[in-house]
Amino acid sequence: MNWIKNGREKFLNDWYNIDGKAFFIVVCLLYFAAFFIKGTFIIDGIAAFEVLQERGEMWLMNLFFGLQYFSVPIFLAWKFTLTAFILWVGCFLFGYRVTYAELWKMVMIMELVFIAPELLKTVWFTVVETDPNYHDYVAYYPGSLMNFFDYGSVQQKFHYPLKALNIFELIYWGLLICGVYWLSNKKLSISAVIVSTSYILFFLIWLGYYTLVYK
Repeated sequence: MNWIKNGREKFLNDWYNIDGKAFFIVVCLLYFAAFFIKGTFIIDGIAAFEVLQERGEMWLMNLFFGLQYFSVPIFLAWKFTLTAFILWVGCFLFGYRVTYAELWKMVMIMELVFIAPELLKTVWFTVVETDPNYHDYVAYYPGSLMNFFDYGSVQQKFHYPLKALNIFELIYWGLLICGVYWLSNKKLSISAVIVSTSYILFFLIWLGYYTLVYK
């Protein structure tokens, strides 16, 4: 099994050589690009926004969407910090020696999986459903449970949880398990238990809490 050992050593060497700050900037820029593309090809073409533009009232929505760009670095830094901490606690409780810095870098790299649905959403509304209204735009999230329900008939408190439970989130869970496995050099099954009892459990609790307190 030397090829596994050599592969892991190469993986860790490449891992440590990644410039975390530069990669964080790259992730932010990818989100900026996704927002810009959606704004250009989808938002500007929605009838409701075209009316606002004609009335000279679109500046408020432009301000709202513009604030997204400023919130991206803050949100991502908060998400990476919290997720890495939860995983670090999980690893610690199971006796896995993985540093917080390694986990922070891991969750930052794994975040790339969530760029895909942003781009797919643009493709959907520019190729398949070419004349969406604002509710169609807000309701749609590629590969989510929301796609199996009528957006208008679902209580608003369930909108976010149904969109948050999607195929890309499941892929993210799998990537986190693989990341913990490679960083710890322990059993894959235990890595799955660590992620399941830390990040995944916390994620599901958060969705349940959101549903209960939403008014």
